[in-house]
Formats: sequence, structure tokens, C-alpha cells
Amino acid sequence: MPQLTVGDMTLEVNEDGYLLAPGRWNDEVAAALAATNGVGRLTAKHWKIVRYIREHYIEFHLPPLIRKLCKQTGFQLKEIYELFPGGPAKGACKVAGLPNAKGCV
Repeated sequence: MPQLTVGDMTLEVNEDGYLLAPGRWNDEVAAALAATNGVGRLTAKHWKIVRYIREHYIEFHLPPLIRKLCKQTGFQLKEIYELFPGGPAKGACKVAGLPNAKGCV
């Protein structure tokens, strides 16, 4: 099983790099996931999207739909792709520590 080392933590990720234990996610883990996905340093814009996705996931056990993500964060889809080159599912949700998205995000 692939692993991601963050500080003194070793975290298991799946073959696509998604965190297998979302409960172990924190800001340092997000930064490490971002670095492995071509995002670079997380800015306030990145964090707004990441935190919204995590809150939605914690409440509903699903990532938000793209339309809702854009509406609630105030970002256009194009901006989300600029911030997260992998897009909302393969970029933002991965950095937010969510498991692979099963539906539309």
C-alpha cells in the first residue's frame, strides 16, 4: 500500500494518492497532499475551497456537487481548476483528505 509521510506520521493512501483515513487529515497533511498533486503552496483561496469541501463531507458523508461548491465558495469552476489543476475531485477533494469521489463533484 502506498504511503505518505508527513512529519513523524506515516499515512496510507490508495494507488491514486487519496488518503485512506480521512480522520487523520490536518493542515500539514493537506499541504503534503497539495505538494504531491502539483498545487504548490496553499493560499487563502485554496483553504476556502478545501475547508468547505471538508465541512460538507463531514456533515453529509459526500463531497459537494460542483454547482454547490461554486455557489457556496463564490469561485467559478474555471478558478477552481486554476487553483487545483486536477479539478474539484482529483485535486481539491484529494487535498481535503476525502476518499475517492464516487459521484459527481
